Amino acid sequence: MDYSRIWPNNMSLNIIDTHAHLDMPQFDSDREAVIKRAVAAGVSRIITNGIDLESSREAIKLAERYSSVYATVGFHPQDAGKMQPGDIDKLAGLAKNTRVVAIGEIGLDYYREKTPRNVQLPVLKQLLGLSVDLNLPVVIHARHADRDMMEILKEWVLSRNTIPENIGVVHCFSGDIVTAKRYLDLGFYLGFDAYIGYPSSRIADVIKNIQIDRLLIETDCPFLPPQSHRGKRNEPSYLPLTLGTMASIRGELPERLAQQTSENALRLFPRIN
Repeated sequence: MDYSRIWPNNMSLNIIDTHAHLDMPQFDSDREAVIKRAVAAGVSRIITNGIDLESSREAIKLAERYSSVYATVGFHPQDAGKMQPGDIDKLAGLAKNTRVVAIGEIGLDYYREKTPRNVQLPVLKQLLGLSVDLNLPVVIHARHADRDMMEILKEWVLSRNTIPENIGVVHCFSGDIVTAKRYLDLGFYLGFDAYIGYPSSRIADVIKNIQIDRLLIETDCPFLPPQSHRGKRNEPSYLPLTLGTMASIRGELPERLAQQTSENALRLFPRIN
């Protein structure tokens, strides 16, 4: 079922896109206009995620240039093979910038295995260790890899002794309710994108049955546009469509969900102001 809805033009929003990739070349021709459209649409803050060393640097440059943008630094699992000796120290240096709110996008991706598992796994563990050293939350990518990811995160959480409110988010979650609850039990938030409104989506049961204080909304732009924009570049100004879809699935007032997801994001990423 397609739950997409158009957000009323007269409704004031203050929502946070917790996962974007504004440094990617798809935005080179109109990046500033994209950011302005987002703000006009009620997206007050955007977190743009690093996927390797250069992308992390570019994310920080954007965060320093635009007051509504924040950055993360990390190596995407498909880019884990790019990580060189000494890069972990370079990331640590970048993360000292107050515009950096998390270590990410990091994780495991077994879907196409562009990078072998025996390369992804040690890189993930190094980056999880970095997040502990810097007391920053993590942004986790787990695609077709939940079993290994769960075991690694379980051990990592236990090594921390406590589960702080800002441990991290499992970005672009598409698993079942059992997997969702296992991540939630470890202390993670779950991020959802516009795919929740695709006709093929089977995620409604998860969205209905997890607590509202662990939900985040994101675009993952330029990827995963809303159903009404399929085949086009995604951008943060479309985030209200995802919010409307999620509110419809949960049977919530959209205003309440907008407020709560923003509160969740601010709790998870305390460097955002």
